[in-house]
Amino acid sequence: MEDGKVMSKLNILYEDNHLIVVEKKPNVLSQGDATKDIDLLTQVKQYIKEKYHKPGNVYLGLVHRLDRPVGGIMVFAKTSKAAARLTKQMQEHNIEKKYYAVAWGCVCPKEGTLQDFILQLENGNSVIDEKGKEAILSYQVVHYFAPINQSLLDISLKTGRHHQIRVQFASRGYPLCGDQRYGRQDHTPLALFAYYLSFYHPITKEKMTFTITPKEGYFQKFSTVINNR
Repeated sequence: MEDGKVMSKLNILYEDNHLIVVEKKPNVLSQGDATKDIDLLTQVKQYIKEKYHKPGNVYLGLVHRLDRPVGGIMVFAKTSKAAARLTKQMQEHNIEKKYYAVAWGCVCPKEGTLQDFILQLENGNSVIDEKGKEAILSYQVVHYFAPINQSLLDISLKTGRHHQIRVQFASRGYPLCGDQRYGRQDHTPLALFAYYLSFYHPITKEKMTFTITPKEGYFQKFSTVINNR
């Protein structure tokens, strides 16, 4: 990739010597896989290499992931110490993650907690199964748009299971719009966006909070509602 290309494409929300917070665009991999498609981890490494003229390999710790079709906020660690401390926060559920989602139907009740066990299958899908791992989230219906039968949801993720949000709502008859795996195969973008991330700085211990507003796909119809919150 040519010099300057990555720097111009990335939306950097915050950066210091220990970590970097970046927006992941929908349909971009969090890290590389067998497809060899461009991934955010590689992009951020290239950004650091270009900006600071670093020779050789650049260290960058992957603290968490977002599914390929999901856009939103991600934090990466620039040192091994920061990576270890952020990973510990993740394991101890001290990193707060919130998502906006648009689901089909009038989600009822209007707010609540979903608690299930989710089992990841060999084919890459996940299902509700008592043999799986505990999955917990809380949600609130922000707005129901009756003419198109869609609900805007604000979701707080308590655990980070494979396809958790998508599976838990689909299993209750409210698949997310654009979900090609668990909903309608209509070839539209998945309406799930990680808009809020909060954690403690791994070195200074300061609480860091970041938000970003989704503006594409299904979220366009709810832009006024989101902006007025």
